[in-house]
Amino acid sequence: MPNQNHPEYQYLNLLKDLLDQGVEQTDAGLGVKTYSLFGRQLRFDLSQGFPLLTTKKVYWRGVLYELCWFMSGQSNIKYLVDNKVHIWDDYPYRIYHEKVKAGLAPDLAQEEFITKIEQDSDFAQKYGNLPKVYGEMWRRWPAKSGRTVDQLQWIVDTLRRDKSAHNAIVNSWNPEYLYEMALKEEACRFPICHNMFQINTNGGKLSLQLYQRSADIFLGVPFNIASYALLTLILAQITGNQPGEFIHTFGDVHFYENHVEAIKEQLEREPKTFPSIKLDPAVKEINDFKPKSAELINYDPHPAIKAELSPVGGIVTKDWKNLRGKN
Repeated sequence: MPNQNHPEYQYLNLLKDLLDQGVEQTDAGLGVKTYSLFGRQLRFDLSQGFPLLTTKKVYWRGVLYELCWFMSGQSNIKYLVDNKVHIWDDYPYRIYHEKVKAGLAPDLAQEEFITKIEQDSDFAQKYGNLPKVYGEMWRRWPAKSGRTVDQLQWIVDTLRRDKSAHNAIVNSWNPEYLYEMALKEEACRFPICHNMFQINTNGGKLSLQLYQRSADIFLGVPFNIASYALLTLILAQITGNQPGEFIHTFGDVHFYENHVEAIKEQLEREPKTFPSIKLDPAVKEINDFKPKSAELINYDPHPAIKAELSPVGGIVTKDWKNLRGKN
């Protein structure tokens, strides 16, 4: 009999609820269909194992490098591309292609564009940046005076001096740069999805709650769980606490119409024992963390299940929409 107490069943049961009850929606930008529920939550006790899902293999290398990219305050994809992590390739290329259509840049296929990012630092500086995304918002929030605010360092400093703090929040949602609220030339072209997290320390344990306003349950959420659970471990260590819970709270949680068969395949699998993480004790400050700092131990998942990514959200132009499926 399957162990229904395994924490991964929270995720699997949400998958099933979405298949059974999800309400049809259509993305205004790309026109793809999703099936959605609103307001759900998963909770993982990090003392009971690291919640890297086992019913399909999760891209751990991508988790490590992306989190380091965020924590170091970067917003240019060159760091990821140089380290063979390509999960952020689509959005800069789509912005670049708009410049091509306007006659402002040479026409390159996406593969050529990414190769150019890797090989040409000047090109990468000009075309590889995604301003106002997570790393910049976490570490270099733009203030009205022109200074920047390091939110992530502030919460670490706050928790070190006040173990009862209720205000340890990092926010990535800045209306000044989002959607029609932004000036056209300043609009963030990437949709901020996991938009806020809060840290709490209680009884010597540090817990993190993420609010994710929009969540792709099949492709994105397993990755997000692993990323923020790892962030919880890192923040616990550098603030002198034990790991508590990672709590994942969703606004709109959904699956894409072309993910149905993949979801059904995953639901046929039984979870295995969660792995554990060995975090380098030399990580004492935010900037000490590097991908090599976290060792994944005893991860034995079921095979990966492939599915197509739909780069939806943000301010989508006609050219952006027409690129769907071409690259």
